[in-house]
Amino acid sequence: MTLIDIETIQGLSRDQVEERIKTFGYNELPKHKKDGIFEVILEVAREPMFLLLVTSGLIYFFLGDITEAVMLMSFVLVIIGITVYQERKTERALEALRNLSSPRALVIRDGQQRRIAGREVVPGDILILSEGDRVPADGILLSSNNLTVDESLLTGESVPVRKIPWTEGLKEQAPGGDDQPFVYSGTLIVQGQALAEVKSTGSGTEMGKIGMVLQEVGRDDSRLKVEISSMVKIIATCGLLLCLIIVIIYGIGRGDWISGLLAGITLAMAILPEEFPVVLTVFLALGAWRISEKHVLTRQVPAIETLGSASVLCVDKTGTLTLNKMTVQSFFADDEFCEHDGAGENSVPDSCHELSEYAILACKRDPFDPMEKALIQLSEGDFGRTEHIHKDWKLITEYPLSSDLLAMSNVWQSPDGREFIIAAKGAPEAIADLCHFSEQEQKKLAEQIDVMASKGLRILGVAKSSFTISELPRIQHDFVFTFLGLIGFADPVRPGIAEAVSECYAAGIKIIMITGDYPRTAQNIADQIGLLHTDNTVTGTDLTECSDDDLKERLKTATVFARAVPEQKLRIVRALKANNEVVVMTGDGVNDAPALKSADIGIAMGGRGTDVAREASSLVLLDDNFTSIVSAVRLGRRIYDNLKKAMAYIFSIHIPIAGMSLIPVIFDMPLILMPMHIVFLELIIDPTCSIVFEAEKEEQDIMNRPPRSADERLFTPKTLFLSLMQGVVVLGVVMLVYLYSLMSGFLETEVRTMTFITIVLANLLLILTNRSWSETIISTIRTPNTAMRWVFAGTICSLVLILAIPALRDLFRFSLIPVEELVTCVLAASVSVLWFEAWKIWNVRKDQIPHIFSGI
Repeated sequence: MTLIDIETIQGLSRDQVEERIKTFGYNELPKHKKDGIFEVILEVAREPMFLLLVTSGLIYFFLGDITEAVMLMSFVLVIIGITVYQERKTERALEALRNLSSPRALVIRDGQQRRIAGREVVPGDILILSEGDRVPADGILLSSNNLTVDESLLTGESVPVRKIPWTEGLKEQAPGGDDQPFVYSGTLIVQGQALAEVKSTGSGTEMGKIGMVLQEVGRDDSRLKVEISSMVKIIATCGLLLCLIIVIIYGIGRGDWISGLLAGITLAMAILPEEFPVVLTVFLALGAWRISEKHVLTRQVPAIETLGSASVLCVDKTGTLTLNKMTVQSFFADDEFCEHDGAGENSVPDSCHELSEYAILACKRDPFDPMEKALIQLSEGDFGRTEHIHKDWKLITEYPLSSDLLAMSNVWQSPDGREFIIAAKGAPEAIADLCHFSEQEQKKLAEQIDVMASKGLRILGVAKSSFTISELPRIQHDFVFTFLGLIGFADPVRPGIAEAVSECYAAGIKIIMITGDYPRTAQNIADQIGLLHTDNTVTGTDLTECSDDDLKERLKTATVFARAVPEQKLRIVRALKANNEVVVMTGDGVNDAPALKSADIGIAMGGRGTDVAREASSLVLLDDNFTSIVSAVRLGRRIYDNLKKAMAYIFSIHIPIAGMSLIPVIFDMPLILMPMHIVFLELIIDPTCSIVFEAEKEEQDIMNRPPRSADERLFTPKTLFLSLMQGVVVLGVVMLVYLYSLMSGFLETEVRTMTFITIVLANLLLILTNRSWSETIISTIRTPNTAMRWVFAGTICSLVLILAIPALRDLFRFSLIPVEELVTCVLAASVSVLWFEAWKIWNVRKDQIPHIFSGI
């Protein structure tokens, strides 16, 4: 069957189409169910702090204290509003994959050609495919004319593949490779025309199968999130038990069960470390903003923290390390090799002018084929101003490439009509056949091909001919061709990749290249970018024969994987994770999506990358610049360091808050902290202080350390001990101020005021001392931190307003205190951190002693 038979094709009828839509559904992936606002609110309502706030507010309503009740309930509404906004803004589905898999389609139905929406294509439809079309569904070719298809979205191969019509006996196989009769949804027709019968639609297509894998592949919670969640659960359980004990003690001892319940809730709020997840969210949100300034978009916020522990970077070659754009790299003409410098003044050497001239004449005027585009670009430089460019010549006819002869020829007529030129290009062996090479000439050509192929180049041969007869021959072989030379093409490496690879090695990050391209091409790219590798490239066939245990062992040394299919990329990622590696996967094609989603961190290309890859990824490089990954890793490490400082600080400050909620109840002393005071400390000071730590600059050696161990915990024994000691000392100092004010005969409101001021000031000083665990407060103050200034100013102003405005003073149950007592609070807060400053000085000097002796 040929394309001229198109008028005899009837295609499906309207009734058949309706029946098949009922049977197979529309040509799209099933939609992801989104959570509604009610589900989001319900999720918020399950949080312990939310329940405690609501309970406190209801109790105050019951007691008739409307002001405090309204204030607490307003916090409830704020929490719900923020959460709903964030959930609705960050919610994502597979919309991009559905759009990509459902382009417009030209079909034959009821004997008529019709342009329909891609989602309406059904199995059995007859597709008319032409250059520039996006294939709407998987199908089998009934006829074709010089058809080549770009399948890089599915295979990762940078060069389009040839297609042939289906014949009896051909078996279906995976995408990739020449001379196959199958076309796949989402791929692009680069050249030629064809008729195809649709075999699969929707989730049954190759792209649809990837979409289904994406839905099945889940993301694990980050290690930090798991650790924090575990710690929060342990502390919360202890807090709730203490809360119950306090309620019982207060109720039995004082006979006031309502006040006892409030005291218990206050203690639970003081102990419950809800700041941990809040601060984690703030850090990662601000980290996402900082990383966006480095042209990296964050889609999955926890990935920012995970970046700091990344130990393996899996890189897709095509479109990630390379530009996914074929360019002319070298020529062979007049028995010599010449390199092509596209940016140079003489981009095409004189000896290669004729070769380039006929190579361009063998192309279409406005080509889709990447190699033809690269050849046409030769005419845009200085070569385009020579007499070798013939824009006014007329194309008479084309001899298309076929499976029997992998070469094509164009016949051109000069403007005066007297000269006829034939330009041929194709596989070097085919061009040699057209030129009727002798055995000796073929052997010499093979040597020249090997030289260029060793550089990972794609090679085309070029030949010329001419004629004066009036009737063209039937086949190309009837012309007498003269061999002109060879042209080598390559997908060039992106600028700055080698430097980025070097920085990754300095940071202790292993790099693995995974590509669907040929081993020789992969090795050549690895050499260009400085990727450490052995000569034994692992191929897709090797992976198929390799067991999971063998693969895990092989991944300890292998760094280059070639001819890999999507399932194998996913398998590599899983094997690396089984080796306890923290895996980063970069990619841009549909075929990369499952591996991107399965990796600890998936990084998609934002410019040339597909929407599918972006939707499956954790991070997106907006500028497609591989070097941005290095910046993201540096920021990830900085964020983790600062997060560790912030968490240690919060752990410390919880101890005096919880202690001052518990001790007065146990020893039957006046209560100091109430739910309002706890909310003030948590919603104003603690979350804001996290901004201070987040804004701290990175340590100087941050990119010269190996990645932290995947098993390393945020709270090491040393960190826990020092944080505990900080909190206990602050509690001791605050307790002394509390006892001093009681023994001095101050009113309960005055005692509360002095104690609360001391807690707040000690809180601020804890921030200063925890900015660095190696430098003193005096040293860190010299380092500018705008966020810290705003936090300090905001906190002090809030305290002043609460004390100065009678309504706020009454709300917090405070009183005005003399200036000398305020000075007492300041001095007490300062004393609470002096020991830690002394410890830092001693620790630094201890570390310097070995260096001093080593220099003697």
